[in-house]
Amino acid sequence: FYRNFQVIVCGLDSVVARRWMNGMVHTLLNYEEDGSITPGTLIPIVDGGTEGFKGNARVIYPGRTACIECNLDLYPKQVNFPLCTLAETPRLPEHCIEYIKIVVWPKEFPFGGGVNIDGDNPDHIAWICQRASERAQQYGIEGVNYRLTQGVIKNIIPAVASTNAVIAAMCVTEVFKAITCCYKTMENYTVFNDSQGVYTYTFEAEKKEDCPVCSRKPIERKVEFTSTLGEVIEQLKNEFELKNPGVTTLFGDKTKTLYVPNIPSLEASTRPNLSKTLTDLGFQPGQALNITDSALPKTLEIQLLS
Repeated sequence: FYRNFQVIVCGLDSVVARRWMNGMVHTLLNYEEDGSITPGTLIPIVDGGTEGFKGNARVIYPGRTACIECNLDLYPKQVNFPLCTLAETPRLPEHCIEYIKIVVWPKEFPFGGGVNIDGDNPDHIAWICQRASERAQQYGIEGVNYRLTQGVIKNIIPAVASTNAVIAAMCVTEVFKAITCCYKTMENYTVFNDSQGVYTYTFEAEKKEDCPVCSRKPIERKVEFTSTLGEVIEQLKNEFELKNPGVTTLFGDKTKTLYVPNIPSLEASTRPNLSKTLTDLGFQPGQALNITDSALPKTLEIQLLS
């Protein structure tokens, strides 16, 4: 499907979606014997995003310029409030809403056992808003309303029309340049801020030599082979910002499943492996872990070195 496009324009609403699209487009690349990219398999990505009065636009030539994964640290991490703050010392209306979401809802399940919160269900949002308002009153906090409640539940960031218009114009301009070759595309990342006046800055984001998506070099990581599989998975989750990775490896020509989190029966049968050390599991230096995760469009292969 995606091979039919001359250029792909992204205006996605999450980092996870951007990472998936970025990885998917890189899987379309074919290489010649000399290492050059096969003509016709490179599809440029023009990506734009806004957050309030801030925005950015970038042009990615897969395999040639820095990709989303190369500069993952440029994206802000999702804010999670400490549970102790939510439970004991709430100071913001968001604290009250989050408390109802993660503590009260799972206890009461107001719409029936096992019914999870649906951010698009007005009854769910209204119930959370009412309970959060009651909690806010106990602590003298103001500002809980339906709109804020839905924003917290769905992690909505307010959009500003002027910022959206500027970033959209940047993206359209870059698409026009990429398709017509009338002028050089930006190199390769522009930030924009119009909260106090107008500020823009364009710079060349650097390609990461060992990027797990766009680099053709094997990914190697040093680990202690006395570490448990669970500790290694946690280390890789933090480094590569994975969600819920499944892990396999090769022993000879046979694939061994070490941990599968998303299928209850397999999760139960593979969970004991998390507490075993790499040595106990039979790992040797240079052996690879194969990681699958919802944040990645393809399997991530990581060589473990001592």
